[in-house]
Amino acid sequence: MALDEATTALLTQMAESGAKPLHEMTPEEARGLTATLGEMYGPGPEVHRAEMTSAPADDGYAIPLHVLVPNESPRGVVVYYHGGGWVIGALPEFETLGKTLAQRTGCAVVLVDYRMAPENPYPAAVNDSWAALRWIDEHLEEIAGVRVPLVVAGDSAGGNLAAIVAHKARDAGGPAIAMQVLVYPVTDCNLDNETYRDPENQTLLTRESMVWFWDLYAPEHDMRQHPEASPSKLEDHSGLPPAVVLLAEHDMLRQEGQEYADALAAAGVPVQSRVFDGQMHGFFTMVNVLPGSDAGITYVAEAVDRQLTTQPA
Repeated sequence: MALDEATTALLTQMAESGAKPLHEMTPEEARGLTATLGEMYGPGPEVHRAEMTSAPADDGYAIPLHVLVPNESPRGVVVYYHGGGWVIGALPEFETLGKTLAQRTGCAVVLVDYRMAPENPYPAAVNDSWAALRWIDEHLEEIAGVRVPLVVAGDSAGGNLAAIVAHKARDAGGPAIAMQVLVYPVTDCNLDNETYRDPENQTLLTRESMVWFWDLYAPEHDMRQHPEASPSKLEDHSGLPPAVVLLAEHDMLRQEGQEYADALAAAGVPVQSRVFDGQMHGFFTMVNVLPGSDAGITYVAEAVDRQLTTQPA
């Protein structure tokens, strides 16, 4: 089906703004654009507790974390890695989403401000994401009051990082992850598959912008073949936590996301996946702007509820 009316109107508004295409911007210009988009989302719901803290990276860097606790007894902790092609995105832009997820799931949400390219190319984002997850696991009682199930989640490049840390946790024997939520994740570095070539998928995210992101994040093509850059390259997906995969109909990443979900299922991993009709890449995070965001968050909240009902604290 065609893009829904709200998405079409947003794309028209952005086209009329006269902004340069993302791939023609500098990283600083692109970060300014996403900050402007973030202002459209509003403050989000109230939470019981919101605080900034940090986790130590392996090289001593303090990784900023925004902890959002919805009530006195959260039923889980969601570690959320934001999208933005490993280049753009900042904690304030995802605060409304984080608060909304916290309210709707009953879980504390921890937003991870991993270091980004080009200042810190691959594998900095992976290393920071993994270090943050380990620290959060060690401090679950401080965040939630007691040990509760741990969920990893992320959108786009953040979905890439969530998938990767799920593998790393399995291989390391922990932290124990109850669930992985992958929202239109980057799982492969193939920029010429069917959904990449489809002109109807050139919306907010274009093929040119994905080339730009990959060139900044992993400039050497051999890097991109590593499983910790492209998790589809991992040979063994067995033993991973249950997965929820959200995809957008008009998104170049739809094919690789579906293929990754299929690979997980083939390895015996419980998978729930859905393609959201009429939606484009980015719809999930556009809280209070695109109706599709509410539908996506509802899908995630219901899936988390089912999982945590069977795996309580």
